[in-house]
Amino acid sequence: MVNEKHVTRWKPEQTRSQPADPGVIWGAMKCLLWFMSMVCCAEAADDFWDLAPIRYSDTAPTDALASLAADLAAGKTKVEGETGLERLRFVLKSLQVPEDSQVLVFSKTSHQNSLIRPDNPRALYFSENVYVGYVPGGKIEAIVQDALLGPVFYLISAGDDGALEIERDLSTCISCHGTTATENVPGMQVRSVFPDGEGSPMLALGTSQVDHETPLARRWGGYYVTGRGAMPHLGNRIYQANGSVEPETSVLMDLRGTIDVSKYLRPTSDIVALMVLEHQCRMHNLLTSASMQYRRAYYLGRAMDAGVDPNNGSAGRVADWAADRIVECLFFKDEADPGENIEGGEAFQKSFTARFPKSQEGRSLADFQLYERLFKHRCSFMVYSNAFRDLPPRVKQTVLAKMHQVLAGDFPTVGWLKTSECKRISGILAETLPGW
Repeated sequence: MVNEKHVTRWKPEQTRSQPADPGVIWGAMKCLLWFMSMVCCAEAADDFWDLAPIRYSDTAPTDALASLAADLAAGKTKVEGETGLERLRFVLKSLQVPEDSQVLVFSKTSHQNSLIRPDNPRALYFSENVYVGYVPGGKIEAIVQDALLGPVFYLISAGDDGALEIERDLSTCISCHGTTATENVPGMQVRSVFPDGEGSPMLALGTSQVDHETPLARRWGGYYVTGRGAMPHLGNRIYQANGSVEPETSVLMDLRGTIDVSKYLRPTSDIVALMVLEHQCRMHNLLTSASMQYRRAYYLGRAMDAGVDPNNGSAGRVADWAADRIVECLFFKDEADPGENIEGGEAFQKSFTARFPKSQEGRSLADFQLYERLFKHRCSFMVYSNAFRDLPPRVKQTVLAKMHQVLAGDFPTVGWLKTSECKRISGILAETLPGW
């Protein structure tokens, strides 16, 4: 079963003393609830996701890894393999995460920093619903999308008897994965730093949060990058305190001769996989934020006045605001031009594209272009993710309505899509997205 590390937090809805005048206190509480519903997007400092109705820390997850843990405990499933790599492969297979998605990061910017260094990088694998991390000699880390809780964080290790111990982490991971960098909700982040020879980021030189808007020249500091791309970028490099690079690194098509690739499932850290991951993490955080912020606003609205539909008030406004941001990201607003020389591994592109549905004409939102933009049809594949599927109905309906407006040319802030591209995207969605 899943073990959990709980963090004790005082819940604001718990009162500390009995009020002398309940009527006065209730009137004040109604004012306070109204104010909180207006500023719910700023509640992150209080970890609002641990309050009703979400109760992130106190609610047992029902995601794919929680199900795997239950099956292992009941003897319905057995772990395949004995080595770290074999267990990693078992976890990836169980969670339907492609091995070809591997990217390698050697900066000390995650949970197992003591093990991470340029000659022992951390491997990352992902699907549209799951993220898995692995450091040779350490634990497996996972972030798995849950229908109610959004991203749930886990640490996976081998017990003395060889069994997998799957532990939900509610403290270590959230300290970095629940901040403004993740839209003030539990989420993902991709950072570019300037690592020294041990992989430690030299913060005096700067750091960047990376998504599809980030120019390629500012990406991948602390990552290995295999494949051809617009140069220079910050990957494959070690820096000195004065900012100089030592040594200058040329294009790497694989990492043989750079690290011991036998410790990993692949000898690559694919440039196209990195670009997909950066967009996906941003998209994922927006979807989680929309879900959690809306649910909190709806709860507060009902607490203020049970006779009024919160969708006609603050919760509706939260849904509309969140939908605008989601739609702009779905259609790759301000996407950085990757140039015309992006060349990644065929294995990742083939396995990634195969995950998503095609229209009768063979078109897919996962078709790559790799010049001028990442994808041929600029509507995110994340519409097929569990996070998108499980959006609250009011939010999802608004997002879909605004997507229709974009593709009809009636959404003012999305004007970069040509009529022909809108037509192709509309056709793909009509045939492949349930509820479109």
